[in-house]
Formats: sequence, C-alpha cells, structure tokens
Amino acid sequence: MTDHYAVIGNPIAHSKSPAIHAAFAHQTGQHMDYGRILGSLDDFSGDVRRFVAAGGRGLNVTVPFKEQAWRLLANRSARAERAGAVNTLIVQDGGLLRGDNTDGIGLVHDLADNHGFNFSNKRVLLLGAGGAARGVLGALLESGPAELLIANRTATKALDLARNTADNRVTGHGLDKLAGRQFDLIVNATSSGLGGHVPPLPSDCLADGAWAYDLLYADHLTPFCCWAKARGAKRVLDGLGMLVEQAAESFALWRGVRPDTAPVIKQLRGGAQR
Repeated sequence: MTDHYAVIGNPIAHSKSPAIHAAFAHQTGQHMDYGRILGSLDDFSGDVRRFVAAGGRGLNVTVPFKEQAWRLLANRSARAERAGAVNTLIVQDGGLLRGDNTDGIGLVHDLADNHGFNFSNKRVLLLGAGGAARGVLGALLESGPAELLIANRTATKALDLARNTADNRVTGHGLDKLAGRQFDLIVNATSSGLGGHVPPLPSDCLADGAWAYDLLYADHLTPFCCWAKARGAKRVLDGLGMLVEQAAESFALWRGVRPDTAPVIKQLRGGAQR
C-alpha cells in the first residue's frame, strides 16, 4: 500500500520537496508518494481537510500557510508552539492532526552536523523578526550559544520577539544599533535577498573566523552570502542544506526512519527552491 504525502503552498510549482522526499523514500525503501498542492489563499483549511479525507498521511506546509497551519491545529509540538508556525502536518491514527516545525532543527543539523560549526559559547546575530526567524530561534538557543541578538529593521519587532523568548541570552535591537558589535555567526532570516538587497549591517560586524548563513538559497551566491564573503567570513552557506535537513526531520516524523541527507544535498546542489 502506498501512503500519500504532499507539500502545500502558493506558489508551489517551483518546489523541490517532491524530489527530496522521492530520494528519501527510495533510499529507505518506503512505499509512499509525494506531490504538490497549490493551496487556496482563501481556503487553506479546506485544502487540508480534502487531502486528509482522500487518505493523505502528512503535509509539508510552506509560504504563505505556516501560521495558518498553526492556528488550524490544536495539537502542536513544543517547537511549533514556540515558533508560532507549523511546517509539518502529521495525520495520526483516527485522522487526528498534529503540527510540528522542523525548520530550526534543519538549520542546526546543517550547520553543526554537515559543516562542523560549534555553537558553544558563540555570539549569534539573527537578522529578522518574522516567521522565518521565529522558526529557527528555539533550535539556535538549544544549541548553546553564549548570546543571541535579534536585529530587525523595525526595532519593536525584535524587542518583542526577544522579550517573548524569556531567555537572558537573547536581546533585540534595530539594525541601526549594531555598530561596534561582532558576531561569530550571522544568520540571515530576512527576505531582502529576494529583491537583491542585503540588510544594512556594519562592515566590521563579522568576528575573526565568523560564519554567515542565509536561509535563502539559489544556484549562485545570494546577496547576503556575497556580502559576507567580501568581508572575510570564514564560511558562507546558503539554505539548501537546511531545506534538505528539515525535510529529513519531517520524513522521520512520518515514517519513523531518518534518511541520509548527504547524497540528497549533493544531488540538489546547483540550484533548488523550497
């Protein structure tokens, strides 16, 4: 019997998630298929109900539906609750729905496991205070940095997110308050790169040996990665590895086995979109 899964978003035709999960299924011998659903901007909950009624076993949720998915599901994991967003929907026995968020753990797996970054006692700068930043904040903190500063163009959003985190390692500031600060890791969780821009950062905010990570990914260096490379970052990474790692975490929640991500990242490297 073949189990059915899909990714839902709008737009969705560009998504590489079907290729990723097909590779995982082949690798682990799972009997499943995985498609794309162009979600209705006016009836996301109806799309979910129809998918489940047709026998669907799980959904990945992408832009712009992650917060809607969180509101739809009363049964949510602690990390989904903390993020205020759901990117993984699990259909349990009896048709009960559970929401999880695998974005943060996907980022941490890519940085730590695939590339060897050690978070212990590091100074981390998280750019942005929207859904993408909330999705990765908890996992970043669990990895053990000494401090994490959230910086956003609208300072009040960064301050609110830091306050709601209730962790004394976390502070929030406007982007204009970064002068004189240096960081061991900068994570860009803004969408500025989609327009070819980089958040306005001091040119000296990268500490010696600092890493830079952009949640966006492309078949060429993103604007943020170009900015960091030009300023001497030790490592510059885009979000393709995070894409595959968060998918692997979803796959493990659904199928009870975690696939090997390395060959899938290698397969996709050269250009992919969520």
